[in-house]
This record gives sequence, C-alpha cells and structure tokens, in this order.
Amino acid sequence: MTDPLPLNEYKQQIADTYSRRSPTYDQSDWHLQIAHRLVEYAQLHPGDQVLDIATGTAMAAIAAAQVVGAGGKVIGIDISPGMLEQARRKVEELGLTNIEFLLADAESLNFPVNSFDCILCSSALIWMENVAGALQHWHQFLKPGGLIGFHAFADTSFIGVVVVQKIVEKYGISLHFSKPTSTAAKCHDLLKISGYDCIEIKSEQYISYVSLEQAKQMWSGNEYLAPGQFPNPLLQLSTEQIEAVKSEFELELSALETEKGIRNDITVFFTFGRKPVN
Repeated sequence: MTDPLPLNEYKQQIADTYSRRSPTYDQSDWHLQIAHRLVEYAQLHPGDQVLDIATGTAMAAIAAAQVVGAGGKVIGIDISPGMLEQARRKVEELGLTNIEFLLADAESLNFPVNSFDCILCSSALIWMENVAGALQHWHQFLKPGGLIGFHAFADTSFIGVVVVQKIVEKYGISLHFSKPTSTAAKCHDLLKISGYDCIEIKSEQYISYVSLEQAKQMWSGNEYLAPGQFPNPLLQLSTEQIEAVKSEFELELSALETEKGIRNDITVFFTFGRKPVN
C-alpha cells in the first residue's frame, strides 16, 4: 500500500474531492476530448519521455503512451489515490507497459533535472497553490528544448462560474477560478516569467447548451473548494448572504434561458512553451 502524502489542508481537500469523483470522472467526453487535443498539439515522438501532471484517470497519459511507444515512457502523477486507482485499472485493461503512476504533489516533485522531453498538465493548472511557482518548478525537469503544454480557460468559460463571480463581487469577494490564466496574454506571460520561450497558444471554442436545472446544479456555495484559494472566500459570507447569492444566481440563469437552453461557452487555450536550449 502506498503511504499517504503529507498534504496541507487545501491539497488534502482537492485529493479527497477528486477521489470521490473518480468513479464517474470518465463520463465526461469533453474532458477526454480536450486531453487528447492537448496531446495532439504536443506532437510527441516515439521514444519521448513524458511527465503528465495531475494525470487524473490518465486521459492524456494514455494518449501520450500510445504515441511514444515501447521506447518511450509516461509518468503520471496525482495527489488523488482514487484517480490513480482508475488510471491503473484502465492501463491494465489496455495492456500498456510504458506508463508509471506515482502519488505525488505536483508542486514538490523530486525528479532528476533534464529528465523529460515533454511535460503536460491537462485541466489542472489553476488548482496549484502558486501557478507561476509550479511552472518554474517543472522547468528544471525538462530537457533543454523540451516542451511544456497545459490547458487554460477563458474568463468567459463555464456559465455558472461567470455568473457567480459577478454576483459575489457585490459582496467584495473575488473568486479566482481561471483568472490566473484567463486570457492568452496571461498564459504567455506566465510561461515567459517562468523561463520558457518559443511560446505558442492555440485557442478553441466549445459551445453547448445546458438546461436551466443543469445550470442551477453548478451552484455549490461555500462548500465548494475554490481553485487556488483556501479557505473558500465565500465562507466570509453569512448564511443569509449565501442564500441571497444563490437566489440571485438562479434568477440570472433563468434570464439567460432560451429555447435551446442556456449557452455554455468554454474557450480553451492550449498553451505551449519550451525550455531554452542555452
């Protein structure tokens, strides 16, 4: 049995949350789609050594392993034992032998320097306590000329997030969510200050329509774990204020309803940079 990680309270809550989600996480076709797209854009080669940060159920890791082949290797790390359990099960069913999974904190890794041709982080960068610090930490593990690639989401993405952010600002509360990476310029600057060059960002928009009830279910109040913020800033609000925010949230969503449902725009920045050769 793997020893538990020594995590702080914020990261332990992330680990517990995703372990609870792990049995049904693969039901999201969209997560799988953008994970595979990230791997496609990375243009991996047979024999590459790849590190998959916050590998989850190995959506990106499996796609990468199938590209790098028997001469390559993928190491997937995650802080959630439940997610890694699902990842190992999938890899065993596929008969892949070039993937290894480690229970590890992405912000305190201990690999040899210059180990990897590519580092990927699919849909998880905003969960880091220090986004720029994490990118700088991973920089040392890339070989010179090696590639880093991650997903980021625009500030217009996820209708529930957009609406609740606007409402709570009236109470003097700022929820970060995707703010650290919410524009292509922010993604570029993060990589630049973290020591990467040859930066390239590809933007893709995914639009769907959700029902009013589905949109209302996006509300989780002050019980929600806020990415990059601990404790959740909503805990500053009273019970009465939380109820008021929830009521306004549902009213604003109702006003957005059309015959098709409520438009849910998710714009993804597929962001890449390289470790300088010199």
